[in-house]
Amino acid sequence: MNQNVGSADKLVRTALGAVLGTVSLATLAGAVPLSALAAPLLGVASLLMLGTAASGTCLLYSLLGVDTCPASAGGSR
Repeated sequence: MNQNVGSADKLVRTALGAVLGTVSLATLAGAVPLSALAAPLLGVASLLMLGTAASGTCLLYSLLGVDTCPASAGGSR
């Protein structure tokens, strides 16, 4: 699968993943008053954001035909 996540997009995904992970852990610790269902959902969202940032590939982007990676189509990604 080709990379379809650009560097600016990776930075946003990494930051958002870190924030979601922190809120998830804070919810588990009781520091943030959210429902019991919120912590695992935020944790999964965090892992998805961090995973797509690390791999450079987003399945949803592939399905929608979105490509934020500036590399040329003929070059290696």
